[in-house]
Amino acid sequence: MRIALLGYGRMGKTIEEIALTRHHEIVITIDKHIENYELEKMDIDVAIDFSVPDAAFKNITSCFKAGIPVVSGTTGWLDKYNDAVASCNENKTAFLYASNFSLGVNIFFELNKKLADMMKNLDSYSVEIEEIHHTKKLDAPSGTAITLAEQIIERNESKKGWKLEKAAGNEIPIYAKRIEDVPGTHTVSYRSEIDDIEIMHTAKSRQGFAKGAVIAAEWLHNKEGVFSMKDVLSSLF
Repeated sequence: MRIALLGYGRMGKTIEEIALTRHHEIVITIDKHIENYELEKMDIDVAIDFSVPDAAFKNITSCFKAGIPVVSGTTGWLDKYNDAVASCNENKTAFLYASNFSLGVNIFFELNKKLADMMKNLDSYSVEIEEIHHTKKLDAPSGTAITLAEQIIERNESKKGWKLEKAAGNEIPIYAKRIEDVPGTHTVSYRSEIDDIEIMHTAKSRQGFAKGAVIAAEWLHNKEGVFSMKDVLSSLF
């Protein structure tokens, strides 16, 4: 495939390395904002977006207008997600957004949903989420932590939302920590006076996120519509 990389920080560079080992071609790398690029003339098969929150929406919709499918992992811009979906459908191309592309994390999501179903009627347990990332991560909480919280909220009528750090009794607290050189650790904890139950995912490097994004781009190639990593996983397992 011929790939456009939108965002050329540490994640973008790791995606480039993996894409090249899988025999893809990087047509263009754009550090943050798409400006004055004639994308429709570049013969791009798919764009992978790991840019910054204030650039993501314009980057994504500019690709759609050029008929280019987009895989996006940028967080912090999702207030415009529905507008991006509308642009994708209007331009008859394809879009796949995920808060985390790691195959391991997406399996972790499925475990989180299963555990939430099992715990939803056990009022003696409280639930909380902790996420730890490197100090250069711009947003808090992480998109992955928000996804975990939303999955629990969908399955537990007593939970009305989530809050960073301090939360009311009907909200899920998310604790965000920033530590040098930590790729990403997420823990969902159910606590009672008798015992604790925890599930955890610990990333050892960015390789898992980057490889998942490239696999998602390979899967999205030549498709039309709006998809998720669950669609990708269903084709792998």
